[in-house]
Amino acid sequence: MRRLRACLGAAAAVTLAAAGTTALVAGNASGATTALSNRWYAAAPYLMPLDNNPPDPSAIMDATGLKAFQLAFVLAPNGGGCSPTWGGTASVSSDTAVQSMINTIRGKGGDVSVSIGGYGGTKLGQACADAASTAAAYQQVITKYGLHAIDFDLEEPEYENTAAIHNEIGAAKILQQNNPGLYVSVTTAGTADGTGWFGKQMLLEAKSQGFTPNNFSIMPFDGGFNGAASQTSALTSFNSILQSTFGWDQATAYAHEGFSGMNGRSDSGEIFTQSDFQTVLDYATSHNMDRFTFWSLNRDRQCSPPDNGGRTSGTCSSVAQNDWDFAKYSVKFAGVTPPAPTPTPTPTPTPTSCKTAWSATSVYTAGDEVSYGEHNWKAKWWTQNEVPGASQWGPWQDEGAC
Repeated sequence: MRRLRACLGAAAAVTLAAAGTTALVAGNASGATTALSNRWYAAAPYLMPLDNNPPDPSAIMDATGLKAFQLAFVLAPNGGGCSPTWGGTASVSSDTAVQSMINTIRGKGGDVSVSIGGYGGTKLGQACADAASTAAAYQQVITKYGLHAIDFDLEEPEYENTAAIHNEIGAAKILQQNNPGLYVSVTTAGTADGTGWFGKQMLLEAKSQGFTPNNFSIMPFDGGFNGAASQTSALTSFNSILQSTFGWDQATAYAHEGFSGMNGRSDSGEIFTQSDFQTVLDYATSHNMDRFTFWSLNRDRQCSPPDNGGRTSGTCSSVAQNDWDFAKYSVKFAGVTPPAPTPTPTPTPTPTSCKTAWSATSVYTAGDEVSYGEHNWKAKWWTQNEVPGASQWGPWQDEGAC
């Protein structure tokens, strides 16, 4: 997924403009902000706060109503060690730039989740000795920023490393236990069959450790996908994988399933437009899926000049759009109520006129019609003084209301 993070995210970290912002969160922000609903954390699009020309989250919030952001990525230090950094270079412990962005977002009533891993770089699950030390490193991030949500983005090359995935899943379980109410998503590569062999092994590792996150999300792009139909097909296949792995029924599997897309032109040249996002959004909401997100807000703006999909950029989408068009789908997901099935309307019957009223003294033969009790009745054979409808075996056949 995150090839752009690896090849375009090497730009020097920028200083985030936060002058005049009142800090709502101190250096240790634990518990300093009220959590949003899980639906918002499930809808939070990815944003790189230190690379790829970071957009102003305030502007996005004002323009779209977005409340949650998925900040990316926390990695092990490039020089080695088991301590959290932003992008392998900026220590979390001494960070002030990302903290300022978080303060700004929270000051406007929003919140953030932090994503760990991504494509490329050294992950803490690779650098730390075991699950406990990996969890301790991530706990520093949770405590520093007072997080209510965290995302484990487990992909190449880490998810090909059995020991690293063991550490990551084990750390996720420890964090879930030690931080009650923490929203945990696990994101991994998508394929036409749902997810590949390494993704399936990651699910089996989670099963073996007894770990269930809020959702397992796949990234159906950079794998020969062609628009929304191929993505929803992959999501259907992934649902079957979740069912068979964890023994869930279809509805339970969808309730633990997520989508993480890529807006515009993908690394491999696939194109995903606004209409593709709408189609996948409709699929996600109609199946009661738990998550709908995308990579990334840094790219959620038109390239200048527009290039009609000719290149992939970390700072624009390469498709025709207005700023933050794709973020609006996250807002829709966060606020949506899954649609109820539309009932088939019952046609209003055309009123039927009533026949001559039934008489107890009259003689009726087969085919004669009468009315009784606001229904019309037809005689099945000779009859006299037998009340229509008095017996289902009687001489009268009900022809409906009149």
